[in-house]
Amino acid sequence: MTLDPQAQAFLGELEELGAPRYGEQPVEVARQAMQDGAAALFGPFEPVPYVDRHLPGPEGMIPARIYRPSEQPAPVLVYFHGGGWVLGSIATAHAVCSTLAHASRWIVASIDYRLAPEHSFPAAVDDAWAATRQLADHPGEIGGSGRLAVGGDSAGGNLAAVVAIRARDTGLPLAFQLLVYPVTDANLETPSYDENAEGYWLTRQGMAWFWDQYIPDGDRFRPDASPFRAADLRGVAPALVITAEYDPLRDEGEAYAQRLADAGVPATLSRYDGLIHGFFRLPAKIDRATDALQEAAAALRLATSDPEPATEGAAS
Repeated sequence: MTLDPQAQAFLGELEELGAPRYGEQPVEVARQAMQDGAAALFGPFEPVPYVDRHLPGPEGMIPARIYRPSEQPAPVLVYFHGGGWVLGSIATAHAVCSTLAHASRWIVASIDYRLAPEHSFPAAVDDAWAATRQLADHPGEIGGSGRLAVGGDSAGGNLAAVVAIRARDTGLPLAFQLLVYPVTDANLETPSYDENAEGYWLTRQGMAWFWDQYIPDGDRFRPDASPFRAADLRGVAPALVITAEYDPLRDEGEAYAQRLADAGVPATLSRYDGLIHGFFRLPAKIDRATDALQEAAAALRLATSDPEPATEGAAS
């Protein structure tokens, strides 16, 4: 499919503004720019009551924002924002998480995990797991009903996939995993990297820079960094994997969905043809972002009606 006209117009706006590429600004400047632009890129959304709190982590307290759409007990989605493990925050994910909470009626716990390069791998993974474990062990503290899912976009999808594998390995039942154009592999030589290396917001060079910040040294292909490399995916939580056609990460997301399905995991792959990486947080620019948000919320609602996930094969 040709590039979506609204995606093309958005890319044209970035070019006209001379927007810097990832890695061309100091990290703090890029973080502030992402935060400053998030609200305008998302546009209006249904607000959901939320509270900011802190969860115990391996190196101190982890900031979290808890969205609670009603006073009734509800399942909990633990959400990890995108930004290449370097950028992003609970502020940049605010509209996405509020929208998911409102549309799904799930409680959404948005996690402000530690960022690279100040805190390189495995800091983000350790925080993501600690927050998930805390919310699983004490769901009542935030109004949770006991059912738990994980989710995230881009680097946040990477963390969600890694946490889902660790949950399987430790016997923690998860109802669902929401993986929005996730990073699943450190291989930058797939066909979608070749096809979309330049010109579609996220570039091959940009992803290489993110990986350099996240894991400057060491094995990037270990499963805690590249979940596609996990030896066995049997028994992990059911998944919705959303990808975008004009995204360097398209192939690794779709390959991961196929590996889940081959392992007997209920996995739905939903490719948004014509769209680019990052579209999930661009409803003000790309109408079909709203479709993806609603698809994600519908999948969460469906997960609510399913039986509790089995933990067969999980380590005790």
